[in-house]
Amino acid sequence: MSSTVSGITGQFDYWRKAQMPAALPVSDAIRIVIGCGTSYNLALAVASALSAAGHTAMAVPAGEWFDRREAYLPEGVPAEIIALSRSGTTTETVRAATASRALGLHVTSVTCAPGTVLETASDIAIVFDTHPDEGIVMTSSASLMLLAGYAMAGLKVDGALADQAGVLLASMQAADTTIFHSRSHVVFLGGGAHYGIMLEGGLKLMEMAIAATQTFHPGEYRHGPISLIDEGSAVVMLYHSDTAKADADLVNEIQAKGAFVLGIGGPGDISLPVKAIGDLAGAEALPALQFLGERHAQSKGIDTTAPRHLSKVVVLK
Repeated sequence: MSSTVSGITGQFDYWRKAQMPAALPVSDAIRIVIGCGTSYNLALAVASALSAAGHTAMAVPAGEWFDRREAYLPEGVPAEIIALSRSGTTTETVRAATASRALGLHVTSVTCAPGTVLETASDIAIVFDTHPDEGIVMTSSASLMLLAGYAMAGLKVDGALADQAGVLLASMQAADTTIFHSRSHVVFLGGGAHYGIMLEGGLKLMEMAIAATQTFHPGEYRHGPISLIDEGSAVVMLYHSDTAKADADLVNEIQAKGAFVLGIGGPGDISLPVKAIGDLAGAEALPALQFLGERHAQSKGIDTTAPRHLSKVVVLK
């Protein structure tokens, strides 16, 4: 078993022992969730879950927040920052958190490394232990930071969710995805908080299997992108319980145009069941999406412990 697979399959004990934060009180301040790469994808999901819980929230790439804060938040509008960074040393995130705190904005950081510069730059630091086999590609740490954000939104994060995610991962491992891996055009679809989750699913294939992917909200897919669908297409749909019928209608259209569909939580050529309702389904599905990236890489003979052009931390001069 490679260290990547070990990190994916062994993450659930870390879910169970993690001390999750309490739900945030609703306030007049806008919650700005920042991060880079995987952490930004998670930020999109967390901001959506916070908004659904009655907060005003948005996700902004950490570098954008540092470079042009005024493009996202008018001067004088109260805001609080939630900064996501596995290492706690990602340059753009540290800069954004430090600058925000200097402006008097409250900063909460979520990391998987103790005693980092981001922790120092935060008013509150949430630090998790993550799987020791995790390498450059974020797996267990990504799940933990997502769970923390969902807990802040008041969603129930407990051992039952870890058990459900383990069952879904096992279903993905058992599925015959050979046809999926033979397709050259790969699309990920998910709405609401699931959009950020599916961006992360697509990023796993990019990083791990050197595959070009696209990610869209399901409702947007008919507005142009569907023109690319043909017999060379593979689509992953993460169904949302709020829009399951509309998601299934879109899948039917896509299949009729020749695409192979992996349905997570709903119909597809391969259909994997999901127990969680609402946004929590994305957390349940994330490890399975990570494994899909590993399986896609295996089909191409690519070693995911050494992804091309990537390092574990991006540190800028």
